[in-house]
Amino acid sequence: EGAEPVNVIYQSTEDDADDTIVPRFIAAGGDTDRLLFINEKEQYLSFSDERLLEAIRQTKAKLIVLDPLSAYIGESTSINSANEVRRQFRPLIDIAKEQGCAIVIVHHMNKAIGQKALNRGVGSVDIVGAARSVLLIGRTDKERPDERILAQVKSNLAPTGNAILFSVDEGGIHWLEETARTADEVLGNVFAGVGRPDEQMQKAKEMLSALLADTQPRPQSEVMRHLKEAGVSESTAKKAKALLGIRSVKQGVQWFWLLPEDKDEQDFVTDNDTKSCEDLPF
Repeated sequence: EGAEPVNVIYQSTEDDADDTIVPRFIAAGGDTDRLLFINEKEQYLSFSDERLLEAIRQTKAKLIVLDPLSAYIGESTSINSANEVRRQFRPLIDIAKEQGCAIVIVHHMNKAIGQKALNRGVGSVDIVGAARSVLLIGRTDKERPDERILAQVKSNLAPTGNAILFSVDEGGIHWLEETARTADEVLGNVFAGVGRPDEQMQKAKEMLSALLADTQPRPQSEVMRHLKEAGVSESTAKKAKALLGIRSVKQGVQWFWLLPEDKDEQDFVTDNDTKSCEDLPF
């Protein structure tokens, strides 16, 4: 069941409302009567601006989007200072609690390749610390330029969800499937620690490669049954599937798994492919 429609306040200094935001909103099936903007022509908005609270009270908006963080945190605020960042976030936290309003802030990533996803946001790590949920959007494959992945970096108030694959075209966003890939894996980072590779993971990858070696789609239930009989857990099987770039294809009511058509399709975003990293929404 779908949720009740709500009013949304969308502020962006990077995309024009008429040219980009409104058309995309319409393409996604949104009701434009519920898409609202605070006028910033005479005065730019900031986290501590009283107009935010006043707009929420007047419109009863349940979602605010601020894009990007650097434009709204305040001109005099150093985003590298933990104390200043926390002080600027306080008004937003109070608004969210008092008004029951979700606040989404789009934040860009730094160029610290090889760092964990938690440390990839520009500025102080306290920006991530102040958020209750952190999501990462990245590309999945050079051969599929329209495909993206949404992965959870952090979740304080609920269990961490599976990553979701989706595609973007002129018609909007199309949700594809869930995947066990983590935010660190999306960025091409591996933090395996010291010691031998995980034996169960290696076993799962070898079995999957063998089961799907003929390149023909094989029923997911059948593949999972073989792995289970070999003592491979469901979570390990899904992670191995993601690492191998195995695709899910639905035929009728049944799901099938198959390997990529060529080896290049197994490559994820690598440390050297910084252009594949998209924005980090909080």
